[in-house]
Amino acid sequence: MKKEKFVYNPKSLTFERYRAPISKRLTQSFGFLMAVVLTAAGLVYVFMKYSPSPREQSLLREIDQMKIKYSSVNEQLDIMSAVLNNIQDRDANVHRMIFGMDPINEDVWNAGVGGHNHYSELTNYDNSGELLRNTMEKADLIGRQLTIQSRSLDSLEFIASEKEKYLNSIPSIKPVREDFVKRKIKYLSGFGMRLHPIHKIPKMHTGLDFTANEGTLVRATGDGKVISIKQDQSGFGNHIKISHGYGYETLYGHLSTMEVKVGQSVKKGEVIGKVGSTGTSTAPHLHYEVHFKGKPINPIHYCMDGLTPAEYEEMVKLASEANKSFD
Repeated sequence: MKKEKFVYNPKSLTFERYRAPISKRLTQSFGFLMAVVLTAAGLVYVFMKYSPSPREQSLLREIDQMKIKYSSVNEQLDIMSAVLNNIQDRDANVHRMIFGMDPINEDVWNAGVGGHNHYSELTNYDNSGELLRNTMEKADLIGRQLTIQSRSLDSLEFIASEKEKYLNSIPSIKPVREDFVKRKIKYLSGFGMRLHPIHKIPKMHTGLDFTANEGTLVRATGDGKVISIKQDQSGFGNHIKISHGYGYETLYGHLSTMEVKVGQSVKKGEVIGKVGSTGTSTAPHLHYEVHFKGKPINPIHYCMDGLTPAEYEEMVKLASEANKSFD
């Protein structure tokens, strides 16, 4: 039974039933309604947080799987980074040991990207933000290192190509095969002051004389371009000059025939003519000179093909003897 409230009315001198003002009743009703709403909202929040829906449960499972996959990707990135660093170390050794170049600067290799934090938005992800940030940082670093390494290998390939071109161009073989040289190579006439065979006076001999049968093939001693072909009645007779670049030129004298033309490119070992005895010559042989930056230098230092160190030492000794030249 509802408890009623009475108040004394001094005018009528009686007790009358009390009725609250409508404003107060409305306030009380609104307060009760708000209490009900807040309580319901709290219950819904607690229910949703601790009792997720089937869709939310599926999403949570996907997030857990994503974390596992990202962890696996992180491990793979660590392996890739280790392999890439090993390649970089080998690259540095090649640059340093073979080509005499400075390796990739370590600060450049390990440098990050400046400016603002590129992963700041990931901090909003409480459950996966840190994992995502670490993964993306590793991936970005490996990407930058791959770009740096690719450019380094491009330069290395270019330098190797230039080095190969340089090595092929430098005179480095004998112009006449040793098995075609008369009496092997024991009777060559070397670079230096020699007794002229005709004038019988000491004269500077600026090349090497290889005695060989007339018609023996003569070959270019390095890659280059034919810059001169002459047919003189004296001196070197029929002779060819080849420019090899890098300051080097070679001369092949007393030829019986010449198999090339001015401006023609030749490869190391390519036949350019045949041994003869044209010009001022006492017997069939090849007069061979090497010039560097316009000055004749001792060709003995550029005839090392097919020789052991002992054989080369013997050849140097023979070429240095003050014997008679053949031209």
